[in-house]
Amino acid sequence: MNLAFRMRPQKFEEFVGQKDLAGENAILRRVIKTDSPFSLIFWGPPGSGKTTLANIISKELNADFYSLSAVEAGKADLNKIVQKAKENLRLKINTILFVDEIHRWNKAQQDALLPYVENGTINLIGATTENPSFEVISALLSRSKVLVLKALTFEELEIILARALKDKEKGLGKLKKKIDKGASELLIRLSGGDARIMLNALEIAATSYKTNKITPDIIKQVFQTKSAGLYDKKAEEHYNIISAFIKSMRGSDADAALYYMARMLENGEDPKFIARRMIIFAAEDIGMADRGALIQADEAFEAVNKIGMPEAQLILAYVVIYLAKAPKSRAVANALSKAKEAVYEFPNEPVPLHLRNAPTKLMKNLGYAKDYKWSEKYVGPSKNLPFLPKKLAGRRFYEK
Repeated sequence: MNLAFRMRPQKFEEFVGQKDLAGENAILRRVIKTDSPFSLIFWGPPGSGKTTLANIISKELNADFYSLSAVEAGKADLNKIVQKAKENLRLKINTILFVDEIHRWNKAQQDALLPYVENGTINLIGATTENPSFEVISALLSRSKVLVLKALTFEELEIILARALKDKEKGLGKLKKKIDKGASELLIRLSGGDARIMLNALEIAATSYKTNKITPDIIKQVFQTKSAGLYDKKAEEHYNIISAFIKSMRGSDADAALYYMARMLENGEDPKFIARRMIIFAAEDIGMADRGALIQADEAFEAVNKIGMPEAQLILAYVVIYLAKAPKSRAVANALSKAKEAVYEFPNEPVPLHLRNAPTKLMKNLGYAKDYKWSEKYVGPSKNLPFLPKKLAGRRFYEK
C-alpha cells in the first residue's frame, strides 16, 4: 500500500480540510448524529478528500459500504450491489454506494441507479471533479445533496505532510527523514492542492534517495517537470483558466493575462486555441475602439500556425499585451445583440420593394428596385425611404 492510502484518515477527527462540511456541527457530522443518511454528490478537485469522506461516513454509520469506479464499472456491477442492498434493507442495514468519477457514467447507467436511490435501497455518494449540473442527470441531482469541496490550502497540506513524516506506523516516521522549508513549499506547490500527489511524491523522495534531508533538487527530480498544475483540457479547470484569461484582457490587466496564457501553454494547451480566442476577443471586446486589434489578432493566429512552439509563445505574448492595453468597446457585440433581438421580434418582415432584386420585367413592373439609385453621386433609396423593413424604420442597433 502506498503512503497516500496508508495515511487516509479513518475518522472525522483525523480529517484535514473542508471544515464547512466536515467540521464540528457541520452538515456531515449532523448526518452521523441523526443516523439518517441521504444521497450526496461530492464535487471538488482531485485529492480534496471525496473518497476519504465517503469511507468515514460509512464507518460512522456502520453501513455496508461498496465502492465503484465509473471508469471501470457498469450496470452489471451495479446490479450485484443492488441485490445485496435489498437484503440489507430487510435487515435494516444501511447500504452506501460510493461511485467515483460519477460524471463518467452515461445517462443510461445513471438512470439504472435512480430507482434505488429514490426508494432508499441505496444511499449514494457520488464523487466528481466536473460540474454536476452538466454531468449528472437532473433526476439524480434532485434526489441528492450537492456538497462542494475546496482544494486543500497550503496550511492544510503542510499539516498532512508533517503527519506523514512523523507517523511511525502508517507514515515515514521510521525513516527519520527531514525536509527543508524550500523543499516542502515546492512539493506543496507542485502538488497543485492534491494531497495524493503530494504524499506519493513525498514517499518517492523519502525512499529513493539515501540522504537524510529532502531538498528542493530532490523534489524537482521526483516531479521531472516545471509545472504540475491541474489542467485537463476537457475538464472544468480548462474553462476556468480561459475565462480568467479573457476577463484579465477585458480588464486591461496585461500581467494577469500573461500569467494565465503561460499557465495554459506550460500545461500543454494548443497555442492555436489561445490565438483563436484572442481573435474573438478583439472583435467582441475591443471592436471599433481600435480597428487594428482584429488585424493583430488574426495575424497572430497565422504567425503561430507558421512558427509553432516554443517561439510562438512570443507572438502570443506580444498580442496579449496589445489586446490588454487596447481601448475597449462593446459596441459591435451590443449592436449584434440588438439586431438579433429585432429578428426575434420581427422575424418575417418583408424586405422593402426598393431594396429587392429585379432581374425580370415582371419584378420591375411590381415595383422591385424602384426608387433605388446607384450612381457616382448617390447610392441608396431616394425619397428618404429606409433600408430597414417598415416596422423597424429608424431602429438603431450600433451606438458609438
